[in-house]
Amino acid sequence: MSIVIAGLGIAVPEHFIEQDDAAARAHTLVTSSAKEQQMTAVLYRRSGVKTRHSVLLRASTNGEPAKQDFFLPATGLTENGPSTATRMQAYEETALELATNAAEAALNDANANRDAITHLVTVSCSGFSAPGVDLGLIEQLGLPPSVARTNVGFMGCHGALNGLRVARAFAAADPNAVVLLMAVELCSLHYQYSADPQQLVANSLFADGAGALVIRTARTQAPQVLGSGSHVVPDTRDLMSWRIGDHGFEMTLSPKVPEVIRSELHPWIEGWLAQYNLTLEDIAHWAVHPGGPRIVDACETALGLERGGLDRSREILARYGNMSSPTVLFVLDELRRQSQRGPCVLLGFGPGLAIEAALVQL
Repeated sequence: MSIVIAGLGIAVPEHFIEQDDAAARAHTLVTSSAKEQQMTAVLYRRSGVKTRHSVLLRASTNGEPAKQDFFLPATGLTENGPSTATRMQAYEETALELATNAAEAALNDANANRDAITHLVTVSCSGFSAPGVDLGLIEQLGLPPSVARTNVGFMGCHGALNGLRVARAFAAADPNAVVLLMAVELCSLHYQYSADPQQLVANSLFADGAGALVIRTARTQAPQVLGSGSHVVPDTRDLMSWRIGDHGFEMTLSPKVPEVIRSELHPWIEGWLAQYNLTLEDIAHWAVHPGGPRIVDACETALGLERGGLDRSREILARYGNMSSPTVLFVLDELRRQSQRGPCVLLGFGPGLAIEAALVQL
């Protein structure tokens, strides 16, 4: 019996905004100098993003600007947008529908009986509420009230890989376990009214989405989950952070992160793969979380891949933006849709600086 990904589902909000439209909208929200506006335009253009989805949009970019009424133009230099409480209210009101859509898609893909779900693992770093998305999913999906719930919170862009480790452990401990893993993020709630370059980069990249997996033991040809790995790079805790502020959660992303990835990723992942008697050359596919174009480029270099080796990650970034934790599941779904086979490594990065990986046999 193998531990397999029996089902996979993804979901995004109905409406999207094109990146040029998003850059133009940024100029209208805060008072900024011509130099700051030029910097904003450049950063948005270099983000690698073409379109992004958001629960806050009321209409998509379609010949006319996308419409939203959550973030209003600042009336003064000290205005910073909605309070964190207001943003968390929006999370509570909208996260469940998106999570439910992804979870239903995964359950249908697995042809899973909902009464058979024994464990529910939820992942999110962009919002909090209690009762939360986990209890809402039990109600919306008709899961057994006895389902064992585990929440993986505030771990950042690699959170789905942490959740996958937990789900695999449950399945390994009990051959009758059927685990629903769901990651949902509403990153667009945390738009910052700031001209700080690191905040502008975050504003240009992040978006909303959800991804879900059904994990269980089975004798099938479904993708097998073989193992996972984790590595915290020493002396890097100031390079990436995700902190709760008075006006949303605030991201810092040092321009040194790609440099650290180029120097640290190769030796660690080479040693980790050796535990499975594999080398970098044995990996047929890489599902790398597209944190941004420079991070994808750095991974490509560190892994010794030819230019274009991570184009699926770039395609997901262009189509959806950085949705934080579920994004790597979108990349995995793309590989699956193309009927790819062979060893695949899922890879993500988060505050710490932490590296998370999972090994899957497609």
